[in-house]
Amino acid sequence: MIRAMKLAVKKHKESYLLMTPYMLFFLAFTILPVIICIVLGFTYFSMVDAPRFIGWHNYVRMFLDDDVFIIAVKNTLLFAFVTGPIGYLISFLVAWMINDMPRTLRSIATTIFYIPAIAAPSVYPMWFQVFSPDEYGYVNSFLIRLGVIDHPIAWLLDPKYMMGVLILIQLWLSLGISFLAFIAGLQTIDKSLYEAGVMDGIKNRFQELWYITLPSMVPQLVFGAVMQIVASFSVADVSIELAGFPSTDYAAETIVTHLRDYLNIRYELGYTSAISVVLFLMMVFSSRLTTKLLHKVGS
Repeated sequence: MIRAMKLAVKKHKESYLLMTPYMLFFLAFTILPVIICIVLGFTYFSMVDAPRFIGWHNYVRMFLDDDVFIIAVKNTLLFAFVTGPIGYLISFLVAWMINDMPRTLRSIATTIFYIPAIAAPSVYPMWFQVFSPDEYGYVNSFLIRLGVIDHPIAWLLDPKYMMGVLILIQLWLSLGISFLAFIAGLQTIDKSLYEAGVMDGIKNRFQELWYITLPSMVPQLVFGAVMQIVASFSVADVSIELAGFPSTDYAAETIVTHLRDYLNIRYELGYTSAISVVLFLMMVFSSRLTTKLLHKVGS
């Protein structure tokens, strides 16, 4: 095997030489931090004293002694399983529908639909006003006028409503994440495949979608799925900006907000690293599972 690797390097040495700068940066800023994080997960490190090896203690503490972490895992999975698949499906359906529009109209529709992805940090005040806890909030005002409620509801402070509102807002924010990849994938499909499909007996748009469109853009579907998974599992800003940090009874706590708590406030870097490793494994498992499912599309 080593001999084969040496022969491959010798045969394609120019290609490896050109890849060297990228590989060095990838090694320094991606692979190395992950390895360091895994190692620190087995230590107690207060960022003042030197790291002290404590074995699996951080992981045992995380799952058996940290009740807030369990809440954070449940909330993160709720965000992931609701906003991930729904956002992914809506993004693809909208991309598929506007793909046949004239070029100018398609460009305008693409820009409008991608706005949530680029304007996310600046729209939190708007959502705060919409779900304001007093009678001047748009939702409370609307529902009171309709007679649905007789007093204002603290949508972002009451644990009964908090997660539902945040999931709704996060779903809106995530719609543009995979959208551009889907538009690009739809534009690269060879049109002659559809003509061949008609000759082979394809009768309607949904058969065309399942047997031609989806199998032809599997790389874009996988890319969009990975981006959606990462965004769904790393939800934090929407919770912090709208529900507070920490939120009421930790009702909107996610793994990333829990991680920030132990990193930026408690300075427990060893425990933070262990939380990061758990989140990393959840993302890798979800990505692998989704990729396998997507490669069966059209089969």
